[in-house]
Amino acid sequence: MGEAVRAGPTGSRIMVQTSIARLKIVLDDVEPAVTRRIEVPFDLRLDRLHAVLQEAVGWTNSHLWEFRVRDIGFGIPNPEWGFGDGPIDARKTTLLAVIEDTGAKSFKYLYDFGDGWEHSIRIERIEPALADVIYPRLLAASGRCPPEDVGGPWGYQEFLEALADPKNERHEEMVEWWGDSFDPGDIDIDAIGAELLRLGKSWTRKPRTKSSRASQ
Repeated sequence: MGEAVRAGPTGSRIMVQTSIARLKIVLDDVEPAVTRRIEVPFDLRLDRLHAVLQEAVGWTNSHLWEFRVRDIGFGIPNPEWGFGDGPIDARKTTLLAVIEDTGAKSFKYLYDFGDGWEHSIRIERIEPALADVIYPRLLAASGRCPPEDVGGPWGYQEFLEALADPKNERHEEMVEWWGDSFDPGDIDIDAIGAELLRLGKSWTRKPRTKSSRASQ
C-alpha cells in the first residue's frame, strides 16, 4: 500500500501519513548562537509543536507564545477577545495544513512577548518517517538557552557581560539573581533528547488490549 499524498500549494505532491519534517531552529539576535535541528511528524498540531520547541530550546513554558507564518498568527486565543481578534487556534491546525495553505518554507516562533524572543524556523526537508523511531527527535544542538526573564537578546548580552566581569557595575546584581557562573555553550543534548522522547511517547497511541476491548 502506497503512502497517502495530498496536493501541495503549487500542485506538488506532499506525503501525509508517514512523513516527518526536519526543522532548523535559530534563536534570533543571540550570540553565541542557539540552534537546534529536530524532526517532527509533518501532521503535528501546532500547539504540540510549541511544546516540542519549548523542550528543544530549553524554555520553561512560562509565557505567551505565537507562530507567525506569512503574517498569520497561530496560538491560543483568549476567550475574552472578540471574534476575529488574536491568533488562529493552534490546537485546531497542523504544521502540514499551514504549509499547504501558505506555501511557506520558513516561519517564526515568538515566545515571551515582554522579552521578545524570536525563533526562525526553516523546513529543511520532508521525508518518510522511520518505522523504528519515535518522533519528535533531536538531531543536533548548539548553544545554551538563555535564562527566562533576562530581558530578551539585549538583556541576555548584558547579563553575560556583567556575570563574566567582576568589575562590571551590574556584576553583583546578576550574581545575586542567577549565581556566579553561566556557560552559554553548556548544553545537555542527552537531556533534551530524553524530553523529546517523553513527549513522543505521550502522544503515541497505545493499541487497546484484548481485555480492554472485552470490557466495552
